[in-house]
Amino acid sequence: MPNTKKKTIQHLETEVFCKLGVSPIHGIGVFAIRPIPKGINPLKSYIPHREIDISKKDIKRLPKGVKNQLDTFCYYDKKKVSVPVMGLNSFDLAVYLNHSKQPNLRFKKAGVLVSLKAIKQGEELFIDYDISFGEKHSF
Repeated sequence: MPNTKKKTIQHLETEVFCKLGVSPIHGIGVFAIRPIPKGINPLKSYIPHREIDISKKDIKRLPKGVKNQLDTFCYYDKKKVSVPVMGLNSFDLAVYLNHSKQPNLRFKKAGVLVSLKAIKQGEELFIDYDISFGEKHSF
């Protein structure tokens, strides 16, 4: 984690590649603010990303707006929702990655993203949900 002015400037120069923007594909997306080389993690973060599984039963009593946020930003299946332990007031940009069958990013081991090709400034970043989450998604 950058903890000095010098390290923070180095982080800004070498590790910040993306921003959120309006996606023509679906709502909000992640976009390159400068060229992204092939083979790097353009969403590197110093916030540890861990999730905790919460049962659908426990989710039922939450306020409707909170349930909507969980539905939008968290992975879920028939029994549980995987919620970031840091809560919903802080997000990893990766939750805004949209789906494509021609992705330019892929999750590697331990949830680390890697660019599959060089990505141009202004280009939207995508993952293939079916590969990333091991199941079929339809939209």
